[in-house]
Amino acid sequence: MTGHDNDVYRPSDRDLLKRAIRETAARTGSAVFFAGLVNRTELTITEFLGTTTHGLKNLSVQPGEGVGGRALSQARTVGVADYFDSDSITHHHDDAVRIEGLRTMVALPILVDGRARCVLYAATRERTSIGECVVTELSAGASRISRELAIRDEVDHRVAILRVVQSLAAEPPDRNLIETVRLAHAELLSVASTTTDPELAQRILAVTARLEGSDAAPAGVPHLTRRETDVLAQVALGCSYAETGKRLSLKAVTVKSYMQTIMAKLDGHSRAEAVVAARRLRLLP
Repeated sequence: MTGHDNDVYRPSDRDLLKRAIRETAARTGSAVFFAGLVNRTELTITEFLGTTTHGLKNLSVQPGEGVGGRALSQARTVGVADYFDSDSITHHHDDAVRIEGLRTMVALPILVDGRARCVLYAATRERTSIGECVVTELSAGASRISRELAIRDEVDHRVAILRVVQSLAAEPPDRNLIETVRLAHAELLSVASTTTDPELAQRILAVTARLEGSDAAPAGVPHLTRRETDVLAQVALGCSYAETGKRLSLKAVTVKSYMQTIMAKLDGHSRAEAVVAARRLRLLP
């Protein structure tokens, strides 16, 4: 692994929020939408669709404040039929809401490992129901964002491990260190195969390519497809075909078929021989 840190920068989490409210609006054709990320415990609203003023721009919301703050503190969806007449919320942000002319509002917290990381809002300018369709679509968007944030967090963790390994690269080879690299490599390939974010997947693959030593591969080395490398990396950890399939969202029989092709390419008579050959040829770390 070389020091090209730009390849592994985390994509903007705000883009996930923008996509979620844009897709919800396209599917429902109604309501005003806005959203923000949570930093420690403070929510900052930064993404908007359908607003006509800057009243809510960069509004900071603490746990318990208004609709979003209550959703944040209670880790559940919160809604009000009339923002200004509601006695179930505090009114710290009435001025900002009044500037935008909003009345009915619902807020959904996005949780990762039980902790609120973002909040999605839908609102109307009339005293009316938001609509079950809008709430359902927002909930689906929140679930997608939660999964993607969990994936990004795992990538950050694995890349941090690899950076530690990189800092120790000048030291004599250590068996535990080698196994750490191999585990991180396989985990990153698994994440790349399951993420729905193509930009994140490409950045992960840039890291794994450096771990594989692709630039220094000897001439005449058999070519493994990206998916074949994914499968072999999991098998190299000792995963069964079923376990490999689960990690890569493949059927066990498909994994077995990939391994048969891999063994033929690497002239291996068993999975173990294929792994040894791949490491010798620098197709795996």
